[in-house]
Amino acid sequence: MKTAKDLVIPYTWEQRRPILLDRILYVPTPFDHKRLDFQFFDDPQPVVIEFCSGNGQWICEKAKENPHLNWIAVEKRFERARQIWLKMHRQNIPNLFVVCGEALIFTRFYAKPASEIYINFPDPWPKWRHAKHRLITQEFTEALLQLIPSGGKVFCATDDERYSVQMVDEFKKVPSYQFLFKLNEWPEYGSSFFKELWKQKGRTIHYLAHEKL
Repeated sequence: MKTAKDLVIPYTWEQRRPILLDRILYVPTPFDHKRLDFQFFDDPQPVVIEFCSGNGQWICEKAKENPHLNWIAVEKRFERARQIWLKMHRQNIPNLFVVCGEALIFTRFYAKPASEIYINFPDPWPKWRHAKHRLITQEFTEALLQLIPSGGKVFCATDDERYSVQMVDEFKKVPSYQFLFKLNEWPEYGSSFFKELWKQKGRTIHYLAHEKL
């Protein structure tokens, strides 16, 4: 059985580079990235990408429930990406792949076309002076356009109401998107560590959906 010791960063800081390991792509930062063509799956099924995958609870369940789809979990923190990798192997999920790297860099240089995209509980950076670090910006939403076809959907989930408003505003800046809906209850969406944590604390979950025209 796989353990945490079976997955470590495979090189020193000076030797850092994008590298494909055992069903995980490690994308270092900072690095002078160039467009590279990695093969994530042997089976040419439609791909669904989840950004901000945390410990992988949501995407592991989705991948098991939907074996006709291939799933890519993108998480920038190595410790969390390793947790997803361990779940993937221990639960024998063949249609799941893990990416350890920043969302925008992966989107620009390494991602393949996807039928749907999910962005689950990105860090809201609640202090105003830190808001520039938020993932959902016009720059990121424009980058996502290269991944999804016309009619492809992008779903976002957050517990931060102010961030949910900003998300809608950032998507509005890109004419290629159409706003579909905003919900506070979506039982079929699936469960995750952060969803359950924030609900236990009494916070409202905001679900957003946009479609590429």
